[in-house]
Amino acid sequence: MLTPNPPSQQRPNIALMLKLFLPSALGILIFFVPVEIGGRSTILLDHMVTGARGLLGEASGLYALALIMSGAAYPLVRGYWNRNVTERIFTALKLLGVVAALLAITGWGPAFLHEPDMLPFLFDKLVIPVGLIVPIGAIFLALLISYGLLELIGVLVQPVMRPIWRTPGRSAIDAVASFVGSYSIGLLITNRVYQAGQYSAREAAIIATGFSTVSATFMIIVARTLDLMVVWNLYFWLTLLITFIVTAVTVRLPPLSRMDDSAEYGEPEAVAGKRLSTAWQTGLEVAARAPALHKSVAINFKEGLVMAISILPSIMSVGLLGLLAAKYTPLFEWLGWLFYPFVAVWGVADAAALAQASAAGLAEMFLPALLMAEAEFVARFAAGVVSVSSVLFFSASIPCILSTSIPLSVGRMVVVWFIRVALSLLLAIPTGYLVQAIIG
Repeated sequence: MLTPNPPSQQRPNIALMLKLFLPSALGILIFFVPVEIGGRSTILLDHMVTGARGLLGEASGLYALALIMSGAAYPLVRGYWNRNVTERIFTALKLLGVVAALLAITGWGPAFLHEPDMLPFLFDKLVIPVGLIVPIGAIFLALLISYGLLELIGVLVQPVMRPIWRTPGRSAIDAVASFVGSYSIGLLITNRVYQAGQYSAREAAIIATGFSTVSATFMIIVARTLDLMVVWNLYFWLTLLITFIVTAVTVRLPPLSRMDDSAEYGEPEAVAGKRLSTAWQTGLEVAARAPALHKSVAINFKEGLVMAISILPSIMSVGLLGLLAAKYTPLFEWLGWLFYPFVAVWGVADAAALAQASAAGLAEMFLPALLMAEAEFVARFAAGVVSVSSVLFFSASIPCILSTSIPLSVGRMVVVWFIRVALSLLLAIPTGYLVQAIIG
């Protein structure tokens, strides 16, 4: 919201401009710019997480266990574990997550739990990386969200974001942060902005369910599993395009379209012909009001740590239950038949298997890739797209959203997930045929 006497009406001093640009530039460098270190090219945040895990060594598992135990105890200590049915259920699941983590570390328990695609996958590939990236990323989030960059860019990209996705321009930062860093980082930004009254409930829900997808680095793992690295650039850009097309449709359908759309401090609308000056003015205002860097870092780190301990126990328990259901029960086979018409209409081979694999993505986004690794090209390509574009899954992103203040129930998220998967299949299969024709 604009102040009565904006700083841009005066000549902004050098210190204020530096306060806007220096932290923002450093934040961009850490979150968005790939840097090659030790023969590996990725963003600096990812290098930091890799370095932290290397320093911890075998203790990284104990670190994750400590976070999981803290997360299970947190609702009990704070006394909100029994305030509603959802809290009771997730408190029980978090306690189950402690048990699952202990089994993962010690190797105790039935042999089927220790197969490579069960506890080892959950603990090593999901829990430990998320347990490191959320608190470390939160330390540097202050650079991106507290000193005016969010608001400055938000005004500039309003003409794109608002008409297509019905979100403020500043949500572009959330989308990019999710994609280059982690959905948990994107959700951390979204939750902070929503709590500050700068997003409406509907806007926050759209961003959480439409933009907070897995990172580009995880897309590489999906592409390798499905043997799609030979078409990596086509897979990468077409998946991104399909994901955002699906989001543009879902925002116009219930349940998202019916959510409250009032925000206390909405993004200022730029006057025609004055977008650049409005963006500059808005960014300077935020920089002028921003607290000292150490205070912003402390606030963000605390929230990142709380989010980490809230997510990790649920990843262990819900993720394990989902993986077990996918492997040992017909649940996702039955659910998959709901998607069969969206697949069969294109006459693709492995139609039933692709529909069932797509349904299994509700448990864990990586399952469609694992289940379709041996299929023919179009089915593999579609499975790779759905793994990313579905966004919502019980092993991580759904518990992550539930740990925020965003008013999304499990039921609403499952409905959004179903719509996203159905639309993704309708778009991904013909796109797979197109890519197959291009590569000959």
